[in-house]
Formats: sequence, structure tokens, C-alpha cells
Amino acid sequence: MSTLHNHLVNETSPYLLQHVNNPVDWYPWNSEALAQAKSANKPILLSIGYAACHWCHVMAYESFEDEETALLMNRWFINIKVDREERPDLDKIYQTAHQLLAQRSGGWPLTIFLNPHNLTPFYTGTYFPKEPRYGLPAFKQILQGVVNFYHENQAAVIARNQQLRTVLKQLTQTAASLAGLTSASLQTARDELVQQFDPQQGGFGLAPKFPQPSYLDFLLHYSANHKRQDKQVLGVIEITLTKMAEGGIYDQLGGGFYRYSVDERWEIPHFEKMLYDNAQFLSIYAAAYALMPQPLYAQITHETAAWISKDMQSPQGGYYATRDADSEGEEGKYYYWSREELKRLLTPEEYSIVLLYWGINQSANFENHWHLHINQALAAVAQQLNITEETAQAKLASVKQKMLQARNNRIPPLRDEKILTAWNGLMIKGMAQAGIYLHELNYINSAQQAVDFIRQNLWQEGRLLASYKDGQAKHKAYLDDYAFLLEGLLTLLQAKWRSRDLQFAIELAEGLLKYYQDEQQGGFFFTAHDHESLIQRPKPFFDEAIPTGNSIAALALARLGYLIGNSTYIIAAENTLKAASYYLQQAPHGCASMLQALQDYLNPPAMIVLRGKAELLKRWQNEVLQDYHPERLCFAIPNEADNLPEKLAQMISLDSITAYICQGQQCLAPITELEAFKLALNNG
Repeated sequence: MSTLHNHLVNETSPYLLQHVNNPVDWYPWNSEALAQAKSANKPILLSIGYAACHWCHVMAYESFEDEETALLMNRWFINIKVDREERPDLDKIYQTAHQLLAQRSGGWPLTIFLNPHNLTPFYTGTYFPKEPRYGLPAFKQILQGVVNFYHENQAAVIARNQQLRTVLKQLTQTAASLAGLTSASLQTARDELVQQFDPQQGGFGLAPKFPQPSYLDFLLHYSANHKRQDKQVLGVIEITLTKMAEGGIYDQLGGGFYRYSVDERWEIPHFEKMLYDNAQFLSIYAAAYALMPQPLYAQITHETAAWISKDMQSPQGGYYATRDADSEGEEGKYYYWSREELKRLLTPEEYSIVLLYWGINQSANFENHWHLHINQALAAVAQQLNITEETAQAKLASVKQKMLQARNNRIPPLRDEKILTAWNGLMIKGMAQAGIYLHELNYINSAQQAVDFIRQNLWQEGRLLASYKDGQAKHKAYLDDYAFLLEGLLTLLQAKWRSRDLQFAIELAEGLLKYYQDEQQGGFFFTAHDHESLIQRPKPFFDEAIPTGNSIAALALARLGYLIGNSTYIIAAENTLKAASYYLQQAPHGCASMLQALQDYLNPPAMIVLRGKAELLKRWQNEVLQDYHPERLCFAIPNEADNLPEKLAQMISLDSITAYICQGQQCLAPITELEAFKLALNNG
């Protein structure tokens, strides 16, 4: 077989194309591969990963590029390679199956062996080494054992398949109830997160330490809704965000966050940068700045937004997916430094600051090099060097400029330039929220450009598509695509009104109900009603690295319903909460994003609509948005706005500015005086 022409050659996914020259006869997931496996009675070796995944690269180098291993794979299996970012449906199903069969957590690369006749796993794993190590058998040993087991123990394979499918089906069956829809779930989640909190280093749990943005977002909402009275919760937020911003999980030169920290101190990260992490932290740091305005939070928001705009936004407007962990075959090489390089690059005065500020005077912390993290506060450094803090700040700015310029001359990690609708929805919200709280029009414009790109390229014949690359939009959208984009639009509409964005939001809401809603039990399936039939149709309620689509759908549908007066959306949101009620009772902190929808259900947010002359609206709107109030939504709609739904069209300007304040089904009388508007807000 030519190594240049396996079946991935016509794919657009950078991850799949990384494997196009493997000696493995890879197929993408398609009907041809599935039919061939079935007719040949060969088990399917399903390998799921993504372009920025370090251990995916390791397994590829060790095994998939090895002729001897590839020979066994091609002889015994039909080999299918899947990009988990393009096919999150397959990843969700087979990660769950792995957890059930292996009784351990999943991850990437995910290695799954399927019965070709029903596509159900009978053996699973993640990374397997070429030779036995890490307590794992060699991959070739796994291949031999699996193929023997499949052909010699068909009865056991079938029995295991049936048992697994039964459990997978049970996982999607929920008993709708109002029982869990009380503030008790909010309090329980709050207490659980405070208990898990690391008071020394921030975050939750020990190494490896994941950022858990859904936890922090819930705690921000919780604190705002409790009038900032819970000092313990404020401490969790403040310590975590400060420690992360000062740690190596944050790119101290270029801005943006890496995936997670391998230690509990946030010092050494896993170096891949994901759009979805940075989208959520853009929202969180902007909100935290509005809640407790510390300059550090504004700095992190500005630097992250600048990095996204410069490095991760395409010229056409959509946001790219990831930056790899590896460059030149080494993890983190693009980001770490040697003392010799710094001495050549910096003046002696600058170098003396770097030694103390970033701990270069201490032992190397990564592969005999130094990965940057703040070791001492700049004020303490200035005191030790007997210079003013202003002088230290000026020199540090010069240092960063020189180091960033030098780093830009290195070979950068691969950028996966797929544009994923769901992740773009998260970043649209993040950019819009940063623009609102930091008063930056550039961030709002960036979000609008992404919306326009999606509408133009990924909205076809009244349906969303999930992925775009090289001029091709592919794959029917998933729940997350609709839900995250809908919430992003609602946030963006508060930053800057465009009637076409509201119309797009309504179309997305209608698509959610038409294609994804479980009308019998409530909630939304991850895949559309006309999606490819798979061994499970997930209906997820637990957050992962990103919020679950059900929670964001519930939150956004209810808010849109209250805004335009559509009770169908509000009822669908309530039914989603009912479907999640069991999980909200049993493990509420695992449903942290759903708890935000629950807070809205228990106490519907205030919908504030301002109508009047465009040039006068901003002053009134700033009265609402100058502080963090997630329980308020404010839409400044200029008089010339057209194509408004009936409820909004009836809210006309009675003076230069008129404010309409509604909560749930009740509205105050229209307000035309600014002082009266301020008073109404203070009494709200």
C-alpha cells in the first residue's frame, strides 16, 4: 500500500491529515469502512484524538508510523481514525463505553476495538506504548490478544456487547421531576466546591490540576446572586484566578491559557492551547473584574483577548480551534527558556529582574530549562534590587517585548485551523463579555465578525453545520453548536444591538426544538433526530471541559423566551431542568452550568430593554453593566432597529430614552428619567 494514499487523503481535518502518510490503512468514519469491516468480519480499531494532543503524537510516532505494527493492524483490523473535535458524538459515546468497560477515566488517544456487526466495543484503552512500560502492555501484544479474543470468544463478545448497550441506554433515560429544582442544590454545590478548594494554590483537587471553568462560573453567579455576602466563595474565586494568572498555566508573554497543570501549583502546564478554555476564561476574568475590580483581572482579559484576535481569529472572522503542545517534536519547546539565551537577549538590569520575578535564579523546572511563572511580586523584586516599582514595571515591559519578539522567531506549534461552531459560540460570548465589562469595542467587533462568518459559511438551508476547514463546511451540527452560539448571540446583543443577530438567535432556538428536543422526557439529545444511528444517543447533563449543551440550552432558551415573550422556549427550558433534576440532587457540582439555569428558574432575570436615540443609549446601559449582575440582561435597541418581534416592537421610545424593566411575566411602567431608572435598578 502506498503510504501517500490511505483513505484519509481527501479529509480536511489537520488531525486526520497528520496520519495520511502512516503505513496504516486508515479510514475516516464512513459507511465504506463500516461495511468493509462487517463483510470481512474484521474487528474495527477505532482511534480517536485531536491535532493538539501530545500523547496522540507519541502513539503515532511509536506505533502508527512503525511498519511492523502497521502490518498487524492492516492484517487483522479495519482501522478508523476520528478527530474528536469534528465528531464529538462518537467521542462522547466511546469515552463513556471505555469508562464502563475499563472502569477508569478516559482521555486521548482513545483506542477502542469494536464488533463490526453492531459497532459496540468489547475492549478499550487509551495510549498504549510500543514496548511494555508505565505498567501497560505493548501495543502489538494488545493487537494479538484482541484479535484472538474476538475470533475465539464470539459468545463472550456478544454478551459483553449486549450488557454494555443496556447500560448505555439506561444512561439516557431520565425521570423528569420538580423535586431537585430548589435552592438546596445550589447550596450543596457551593459547599462541595468550597470543600474541594485548595486554599494554598487555588483550584480544586491536587495534581494534575484542571482549571474547571464551569465551577468558577457558577461561583461567580452564586456570589452575585447572594449580594457578594459570601466571603468564602469570593475567596475561592480570588485565590484561584490570581494563582492561575501568576502560574505557568498562563502564557506570561503571549497571553492565553494552556490546557491544564501537571502539578498543583499551576507551574508546569500541558502546553496545548484550546479555544474553548480561553473562551471560558475570557468570560470569567472579565466577570471577575466587574465583580471585584482588580487590575490583574483586567490585564489577563486584555492579554488573552489580544492573543485570540491576533493568533486565533481567521481573516474571514471565525476562530481557530487549537495550538499544539509540541513544536519541533518536543513538548513546550516554543515556550521555555535557557539562562544563556536570556543573558544574550537582555541587559544586565533586565536580566536581574527576570531572575527574581520569574524564578530563573532557581533550579530549572522543565526539561533543564525554565518555563515562566511569577515567582515573586514585582514590588518585592524592586525592593530587593533597590529600584522603584515604576522602574521595574518599565524594565519588565521591555523584557516582555524582547522575549516575545525572540519567541516569535522560533518555529511555532501547529495551529489547527478548523473553525468549530460550538467553540466559536463560546468565544463569541467571551469576547462580547470582555467588551462589555472592559469597554472595548474591538472585542465586540471581533465577536460580530465571528457571527457573520458562521452565518455565511456554517448556516446552510436553515441548518447549522459543525466544522469548517479549507472552504468546506462539514458535519451536521450537534446540540453544543446551537446552544453555545445562541448564548453567544444573547451576550453579544447586550454589547451591541443588531436585529439580524436576534433573528439568528430565534432561528437557532427553533432549530433546537425541532431537531434536538426530547419531547417525552425533556431536555435535548446531543445529536439531531435525523443524525446517523449510533449505539447510543447521548443526552448529557454533566459538564466536562466545556459546559453541557443541555444547561446552556436551558439558560439561553429561557432568557430568549422572556426577552421576546415566547412561552414555548421558557417551557422547554423548564422541562430540561426537570429532566436534570435527579443529577441536580445527587451531584449538583457536576452540573455546575445547569445550576445557573436553575438560578434563573428560581428567580427569573430582569429583562431591561432601552429604546431611544442610538447616541444616548450607552449612558443608560452603562448604569446596568458597570457592575457584575448576571441576574440582569440589558438590551439597548435604537429607534431605527427593524424586524423586531411583537413584544419588543411594542416597547417604543416615549422620550429621548425609555427603559422597560420586566422580570418573569411582570413589567414596571416605562421609565423616561435617568434618576428614576437608577432608583428602579437599586430597588431591583
